[in-house]
Amino acid sequence: MKIIISPLAEIDIEQIGDYIAQDNPRRALSYIKELRKQCTKIATFPQAYRLRSELGAGIRSCAYGNYVIFFQINDNELHIVRILHGAMDIESKFNS
Repeated sequence: MKIIISPLAEIDIEQIGDYIAQDNPRRALSYIKELRKQCTKIATFPQAYRLRSELGAGIRSCAYGNYVIFFQINDNELHIVRILHGAMDIESKFNS
């Protein structure tokens, strides 16, 4: 399955890295690698993850640490839509 990371999700990843790097630059790099690896794991069986219809058609989520990876499945492609901190007002991020 092909993995496509949306521009917004790329920005999310960059902001996550920047935030972690304030305290621990080395950990920031390793955490970003872990997030990307989790996206690859999701692609092996994406239907196993929770459907989040309140956020949009076909949106699913996978928690990873304090963050949540939001994605959609289209044909043979996994689209990573956003990666957000679990404490955020997630619905507002999808409705703006």
